[in-house]
Amino acid sequence: MRALRGWGTCRTGRDRHDQHGSGTVLVAGSVVMLMAVAAAILVIGSYLVAADHARGAADLVAISAAAKVAQLGDGCRTAADVAHRNGASLVRCTVRGDSLDFVVSVTVLQPVRVRLPLLPDGVPATSHAGRLGVSNRG
Repeated sequence: MRALRGWGTCRTGRDRHDQHGSGTVLVAGSVVMLMAVAAAILVIGSYLVAADHARGAADLVAISAAAKVAQLGDGCRTAADVAHRNGASLVRCTVRGDSLDFVVSVTVLQPVRVRLPLLPDGVPATSHAGRLGVSNRG
């Protein structure tokens, strides 16, 4: 019986320390994973905010340019100024038609604040405004 008493409890010194530090590795891996997810959410959120701002800026730029064309002014110059004041840059501006029936088409580029090297620096948006087909009835 004496041999059974110690059976299964005899370990070498090396066996007792096999799992020391495994909790640290698990916690460190979890922290790195959470940081990667948070960074991805930050980048995706930055692009979503930039896209929303780009759509709003494009609409405002197109309406401002159309209002200037209706006053017989330079719509594209106004479009560039309004885009700049809204933190976007004017990529393209076209005015088609005459002073009565016209359409102004603009494309703006909204820069992204948080970005990765392989992703684009900005988000484009296009908008149209004008008085095409509108008649003045007195």
